[in-house]
Amino acid sequence: MATRPVRRFPPRRVATLSVHTSPLDQPGTGDAGGMNVYIVETARRLADLGVEVEIFTRATSGDLPPSVELTPGVTVRHVVAGPFEGLRKEDLPGLLCSFTSGVLRAEAGREPGYFDLVHSHYWLSGQAAAVATGRWGVPLVHTMHTMAKVKNSLLADGDQPEPMARVLGESQVVESADRLIANTAEEARQLIDLYGADPTSVATVAPGVDLDRFAPIDRAGARHELGLPTDAFVLLFVGRIQPLKAPDVLLRSAAEMVAADPALRRSLVVAIVGGPSGSGLEHPERLEKLATDLGIADLVRFAPPAPQAQLRRWYGAADVTVVPSYNESFGLVAVESQACGTPVVAAAVGGLTTAVDDGRSGLLVAGHDPRDYARVLDDLRKQPRRRHALGAGAVAHARQFGWQQTADAMLHVYTDALLEVRGAAVASA
Repeated sequence: MATRPVRRFPPRRVATLSVHTSPLDQPGTGDAGGMNVYIVETARRLADLGVEVEIFTRATSGDLPPSVELTPGVTVRHVVAGPFEGLRKEDLPGLLCSFTSGVLRAEAGREPGYFDLVHSHYWLSGQAAAVATGRWGVPLVHTMHTMAKVKNSLLADGDQPEPMARVLGESQVVESADRLIANTAEEARQLIDLYGADPTSVATVAPGVDLDRFAPIDRAGARHELGLPTDAFVLLFVGRIQPLKAPDVLLRSAAEMVAADPALRRSLVVAIVGGPSGSGLEHPERLEKLATDLGIADLVRFAPPAPQAQLRRWYGAADVTVVPSYNESFGLVAVESQACGTPVVAAAVGGLTTAVDDGRSGLLVAGHDPRDYARVLDDLRKQPRRRHALGAGAVAHARQFGWQQTADAMLHVYTDALLEVRGAAVASA
């Protein structure tokens, strides 16, 4: 019996699940980071394309309203699941049933078929999403953001490995998802090789950067606003303070530079912008203590996580942004910095090999030896023309990663997933 052709329609409404961190949280502290920015920016662009997005996240305070309109077409819904405060991310698997129930109740009050598709972020959300999509008969699109098997193979000294429960949970999500979104070709390969993902279900969609907000600004003006010396050589770290992000590598590198040239003490500034996160919460003062132990506390300026407008000033004020992470699925900080015309020195790991064009927009360093970073950074300090050339290349490289391109590609993946699921339903009928 011949089947009817299935028409190709994009989704009208998408349920986005982000269990462990709200898109309303300030990136750079707690569990909020690049994933928060990713969810917000893609949702906004999808709304511009005519897709309504509802983002379900766990309520972390009794004062939060049930829903918040982030922008026209994008709503954040707070699902009550477990205690509001005092929970670590490791405690959340026990609350997934309650969270999933809240998501299902929210949809049950609508007409049948209200959501066309579910997009989950991080493995905890994927577990809840698998139940919801099974109930609703709609496609599941999932973005890992980070993967336990990858993180465990690249642990920083003293950092804690991800538990087996997460490894198993990620494997289940990979098996359940109709489409898996990888940030880079390397991440796509890891999904296939490490988790046995079907290559036809994996789509590579690069994250973006807000090219209107992150753009070159006057460096002297930015330094004046931030209270930084105009003639300093400024090294910048932006992100969550935890072993995975390796801010200690930057401090140790700065100490190596000063030890090799004590005169640098008069001009070197190391700016650390971010807050404790993950295993870094167990010793929130560790980085400040390390700076003191290394004898460079007077050269280091610690600043809390900054909103994007302030973050642009930090990028614009720096000579080099340093991203020495042990692993990054992409490296949003690197792209934001480059969009502002500030070159990046980063670890040659994961998505950073895509986010940074080695030798053109910045420099990649193999490994995490502070002496290697110190040599690279000192060479850049002594070569202002090279820094300028890298800065120009950084702006050009960042232009490839606008959020609109991300949303366009995401909508294509959504439409393909819908076509496949609806086609299978028609064929079965």
